[in-house]
Amino acid sequence: MPDLKIALIGGSGIYTYSIAGETEELVVETRYGKAQLQRGKTGDREIYFLARHGTGHTKPPHLVNYRANIAALKKLGVEAVLSTAAVGSLHRHILPGSWVVIDQFIDFTKSRPVTFYDGSDGRVVHVDFTEPYCPELRRALLRAGEQIRRPLLDGGCYVCTEGPRFETPAEIKAFNRLGGDVVGMTNVPEVVLAREAGLCYAALALVTNYGAGISEKMLTHEEVLEMMEESREELNRLLMAAVEEISAVRSCRCSLPGRYWPEAE
Repeated sequence: MPDLKIALIGGSGIYTYSIAGETEELVVETRYGKAQLQRGKTGDREIYFLARHGTGHTKPPHLVNYRANIAALKKLGVEAVLSTAAVGSLHRHILPGSWVVIDQFIDFTKSRPVTFYDGSDGRVVHVDFTEPYCPELRRALLRAGEQIRRPLLDGGCYVCTEGPRFETPAEIKAFNRLGGDVVGMTNVPEVVLAREAGLCYAALALVTNYGAGISEKMLTHEEVLEMMEESREELNRLLMAAVEEISAVRSCRCSLPGRYWPEAE
């Protein structure tokens, strides 16, 4: 039996993933809907890949079924999740092409289901988010960066907006002043749901452009996809190295909220 099941969640531009050996397509049913995944194995680790936006980028950020995705991973017995996200930079010194292992977030989403614990079962659950991202998975990513000689920025605050539109220059300026470092549209509620389900979770933010008002040109989704395509091979090497760096036994506190898990199938 594999000693650890790990999930990789691909963001914009990452719709398939190269897992060594034979792979299997899965569709997992949950009470929140279906999730489509790819399963493979590397060494003694079972790897699941999930394309957040669908294989053809058919799901806009505000309509991704985040609850079904995380519930499916929980149902499959996944313990650790590494996700990627294309982002814009809120600072001139965080250049396009930078990769950031984020450690905080600010939530500006508006209309998404953001929790498994909605009170429907008669329980009220409040989950601590002092440390939103698993420290052990973050360190695994940073060690992987050292292995493949890919510089990673250790720490950064991800501002999550509703989308699907890009932000205004005024919003970018406000997010900067609030302490944000990068801006994207997908990390919340994904990170929240992962913690509620008791999963270790870390996210790698890939900077594809500057935010509006900092960038000297109009923002386009095509620009994001082009930058992600250029990074695909190196990103694959980084994630494979990170998978090997994740310990099967972790001392973090990420699993504690899982004791309230409502068996969401």
